[in-house]
Amino acid sequence: MRRRKRSPSRVSRVSHERWLISYADFITLLFAFFVVLYAASQVDKKKAGMLAVAIQAAFQQMGVFPPGTTQAPIDATKPIRFSIAQAMENPATAASLGRIASRTESPPGAAVDNEDLNKLQTELEAALGPEFNRKEIAMRRAPDGLVISLREMGFFESGAARMKSASQDAFDRIAGILRQRDYRLRIEGHTDNTPIHTPQFPSNWELGTSRATETVRLLIVREGFSPDRLSAAGYAQYHPVATNLTPEGRGMNRRVDIVILGHVLTADRLAQDESQAQTPAAAPAEKKTAQPSAPAALKPAVVRNAGDHLQLQQ
Repeated sequence: MRRRKRSPSRVSRVSHERWLISYADFITLLFAFFVVLYAASQVDKKKAGMLAVAIQAAFQQMGVFPPGTTQAPIDATKPIRFSIAQAMENPATAASLGRIASRTESPPGAAVDNEDLNKLQTELEAALGPEFNRKEIAMRRAPDGLVISLREMGFFESGAARMKSASQDAFDRIAGILRQRDYRLRIEGHTDNTPIHTPQFPSNWELGTSRATETVRLLIVREGFSPDRLSAAGYAQYHPVATNLTPEGRGMNRRVDIVILGHVLTADRLAQDESQAQTPAAAPAEKKTAQPSAPAALKPAVVRNAGDHLQLQQ
């Protein structure tokens, strides 16, 4: 029996282009993979910035960290980079949160006289008009009191702690006005965020602290201030008053602040406060039944010890 021949149309043809289907699937999956990675990276940056701001605000309210100046827009539709959230400065945020854990409360009886501070501010503005016009000195009111900022451009060489000789006249005028009052003074050294690393100043901490202690030394040795009125503190770049993203802002942050606090607790002031506390109040119009007084042994007595502090003895 003769075998029938197959028709040419029925012969199966082998396709050599099926690899394109697998290749197209692979490209599609690879594109989707990178799209997912890109989307995940944007979400992480946004959440990192929001988390950084939330943690910073929480620690500031607890008093663990001093308030920063981070300006991070917490907007879910506008993701931000974590580095930008750490670098942006916002003085208004620091002012609204307050300097928690960086200031000590004034002792009782040493409150700042706002009326006298207003008069003092007027005297300083009149005596330092040229320096204010050249923006070498700035002045502002703070929760602690009146703050006089001696900016680096007018009083210190860049990267140095010794005060310029040309600025001694302005410094003498400031000291002459402050010498007439018995306010306590805290001298604060501040820098910008530009790192410094020299044999004398390994970091901004040493530079800011050295400028503060140098100013204290001048007030004691040159101006004759009593040491018990003075204290020094160094804050490096962590308490800016302006942004560090511009040269003008960094120039405002490089400064020495003279913070005018409450009055010094001298023996005369303590005696005055004591006499005011013991002054009897005016008797009311209506009669009241007289109460028997406590025995003399049980009455509290105020005594003064060798360190000029007050103690309450029973």
